[in-house]
Formats: sequence, C-alpha cells, structure tokens
Amino acid sequence: MNTLESIAARRSIRKYKSTPLEEEKLQSVLQAALQAPSGKNRQPWRLAVVKEGKRSELTRIMRAGIAKAKSRGEDIGSSEWTAKVMDQAPVTVFIFNPQGIRPWEAHDTGQMFDDVVDIQSVGAAIQNMLLAAHDLGIGSLWICDVFYAYEEICGWLGESGELIAAVCLGYADETPPARPRKPFEEVVRTV
Repeated sequence: MNTLESIAARRSIRKYKSTPLEEEKLQSVLQAALQAPSGKNRQPWRLAVVKEGKRSELTRIMRAGIAKAKSRGEDIGSSEWTAKVMDQAPVTVFIFNPQGIRPWEAHDTGQMFDDVVDIQSVGAAIQNMLLAAHDLGIGSLWICDVFYAYEEICGWLGESGELIAAVCLGYADETPPARPRKPFEEVVRTV
C-alpha cells in the first residue's frame, strides 16, 4: 500500500481479537517509531512495551489512577473506556520523552522550547507506529487518557521521563468507518 493510501485507510481501533501479535511484526512497528524524524536528531523517545502477561496488572494500575483522579473530583473523560480497550489489546506501548519534564513541574523558556520540539518528534514516532501497524494488518489506537494515571503508570514502569502517550496494538475486531474531517478550506489558507 502506498503512503497516501495508508494515511487515508488507517483507523483508530478500540476492539481487539485475543490473537497475540507475532514478535516479528511487533518489532517492525517499534522499529518504524525509531525511524521518525526528530528535532536536532535528539531522538527523544523511550518505549515501554507491555505484553499480554502484564496486561491485567497494567489495567489494574490504570484503574487505580483513574479512581484516584475521580475521588479528587477531576473529570476523567473517556479514561474508563480506554482501560477496557487496554484490557483487550495484546500489546500497549508507552512512549516517554526521557529528557522531558513532567507537565506540572517548573519549566524555564529553554526547557519549554526543547519540550515542544521533543513532543513533536515523539508525535512523528507515534504516527510511524500507527502507519506501520496498519501496513502489517495490525490495529492501533493512540491514547492520551493515560494522563489520569500518570504517576501510577510511571511508577509501575519505573520511568522518570515525561509520559507522552500510549499506543494499543492488536488485530482489529471491528471495522470503523472514517471519522468526519473538517473541510480543507476551513483549515488551510494560502498567504
């Protein structure tokens, strides 16, 4: 499949079959992340891969963090649904910026600029993962609801860097239609 076809055909998958991912395919998806462009070639990513054997422990940790946020009266968005998705997916990859500073910690201007560049670079790595997964017939979901269990997940994984996102991977058990997009003319202008 060519790149433009992959971009148009890729979907966010929220229901997975119980079929495990082949290690070779998983490695290909992870390798695609590492091939992403990055500002100043800093390659600001570290990937923590959680497979089936640790999946129930992961979702227990995620749900504990969500419960804590809920008890503080925070709006937890769709995080409970996300925990159910993570419970189905054979693999969840957490993406960290090892040089990043946690969002609530003080940032000077230089650190903030570095962080913005690094987050964009990590976004490119995540997009590479999603497109590689699609090309290999693997479903994927880019997740940011992990922030409701930020400290719990970082502690469980032993990571001190900045948690950017997670990606679920597995064989799709759904075929969702394309989501609506804003019209081209609404978001693109020529100067």
